[in-house]
Amino acid sequence: MRWSVPRVVAHRGASAEAAEHTLPAYVLALEQGADGLECDVRMTRDGHLVCIHDSRIDRTSTGRGPVSAYDLAMLAAYDFGGWRDDLNTDGATAGLVRPRVGVLTLAQLLGLLADWPDPVQLFIETKHPASQGGLVEATLVTLLTEHGLAAPKSRHDSPVVIMSFSAKALRRVRAAAPQLPTVALLPTLGGVRSGELPPWADIAGPRFGALQADPGFVLRAAAHGHPIYCWTIDEPDEVALCAELGVAYLATNRPGAAVRQLSGS
Repeated sequence: MRWSVPRVVAHRGASAEAAEHTLPAYVLALEQGADGLECDVRMTRDGHLVCIHDSRIDRTSTGRGPVSAYDLAMLAAYDFGGWRDDLNTDGATAGLVRPRVGVLTLAQLLGLLADWPDPVQLFIETKHPASQGGLVEATLVTLLTEHGLAAPKSRHDSPVVIMSFSAKALRRVRAAAPQLPTVALLPTLGGVRSGELPPWADIAGPRFGALQADPGFVLRAAAHGHPIYCWTIDEPDEVALCAELGVAYLATNRPGAAVRQLSGS
């Protein structure tokens, strides 16, 4: 089986043009026509899932310290957008006070997609190691259940896809919500070079470099019924290769450019 034109998944939102994992980045990605959104989730001290990649908030906010050391209300005091003020280079905002960008919760992101007029898939990556261990996946499944998203009619049609580099995390998701599709994120193809994945994984998620080194993996995985989610694709030649190989999903920091290239516009 070969998939058609790759679906464009906005990696942390339109993160080349707006601060990653913020509401403006995701709204921009939707406006640019992304087929899907990708987010990383970590858990606060009081049990909320927030969209943050790093284990600490130092890089992407005005605060410091581990995400797990903060209650959600405490994180609300910090600005999660100012670190990308370098994006405003046209001088149009000179002298203006930029509104503070708050931390984005997964619940808020789910609400954005529920209100969006077109169907958009959400790819949620649980980050490990985490001090809360399996509580991260348990909380995630509970939240998705509250939103009516934990038991889709089939994995193929699910509006939510769960991803992780952690085999334990994906096994926990499969046990708690068997109908949710999962992506095994693969920094290398060692152990799955045949294209066959473990029973708890539906989609193969190689990094671009691994796929570039072994492009035949796409067809081998397809022979076992596994589509490809490839990350992170930002250059036009990378987009073109993914389309040529039959990659199903490409994660990119530049969804607008990828959409235009794949549509020929």
